[in-house]
Amino acid sequence: MSDSQRRQITGFSNPTIKRLRSLREKKHRKREGHFLAEGLRILTEALDAGKTPKLLVLVEDAPLHPLAEKIEQATLDAGGEVIETSEAIIAKLSGKSNPQSIIGIYADHPTPLAELDRKLSDIWLVAQALRDPGNLGTILRTGDAIGAGGLILIDDCVDPFAVEAVRASMGAIFTQKITQASWEEFLPWLRSGEGQLVGTSLNTDKDYQAVRYSPPTFLLIGNEAQGLPASYETACDILVKMPMMGKADSLNAAMASAVMGYEVLNQRRK
Repeated sequence: MSDSQRRQITGFSNPTIKRLRSLREKKHRKREGHFLAEGLRILTEALDAGKTPKLLVLVEDAPLHPLAEKIEQATLDAGGEVIETSEAIIAKLSGKSNPQSIIGIYADHPTPLAELDRKLSDIWLVAQALRDPGNLGTILRTGDAIGAGGLILIDDCVDPFAVEAVRASMGAIFTQKITQASWEEFLPWLRSGEGQLVGTSLNTDKDYQAVRYSPPTFLLIGNEAQGLPASYETACDILVKMPMMGKADSLNAAMASAVMGYEVLNQRRK
C-alpha cells in the first residue's frame, strides 16, 4: 500500500480531527449520520458484512496487519479516505489511554420498522428503555450469536451507535438489523403479522423453560432498573421468568437476553 494514498494529520486542532472527535456525542452522530468504530476485529467484522469505512484512521509509521491492509484497500476502492496520524491523536478519538491502532468512520444504518422483514429470522430481540450502552452492545452480540434477525429498540433507548455500544457489540453492530420505534408504533406493527411477544417479568410464576415458543419469537426485555411497564406486560402473549436461587431478584438485562435467546434457539434446534 502506498503511503501517498494517505493524508497525514499532525495537529489536534485540525478540523477533520475535531469533527471525528465530535462523533463521540450523540447529537453530532445524528447530525452527521456517521459513527466511530475501533479495533481490527470490529473493522474486519464490518468488512465481512460488506461495510467499508467512509474514513479510515491509522497510526503513522506503524506496520499494518494483513487484515488492516485489506481494510485500507477496500476503503480506497470504495472511494473512502485514509488518514494517518499520531497515537496521541487516535487516543483522543478513542477516548482510551491505550487505543486501538485503527479506527473507522461508518454511515449509521438504522432500519425503519416498516421495512423490517420478520421472516428473516425465528428470533428477534426487543429492548425497552435500555439505558446502558454496554448492555445494548452485548445484546447485539448475543443476537448475532443466536442468529436473531435484529434488535428493536423501544421508546427512549441509549444510542446503539455510541462508541461504548459499538465496542461492546464486537462487530455485531454490522450484522444485526437495528430498529428504533415507540411502543405505540411497535405493537400495531407486530400484530399486523405473525409473531409471539414474550416478556421477561417478576410478575409471573411461569418458568422460562416451561413454555414452547412459537416462531417468530420476539423477546421483550425491560429497562435495567424498572423492568417492563405494566401495560407492556399486559400486551405480551406470555410472561416468563428465570429462577433466582440466590438473593438477587433478577438478571442483568444483557444476561437475561442471552439466557432467553439461547432457550428459544435450543428449542428450535431440538
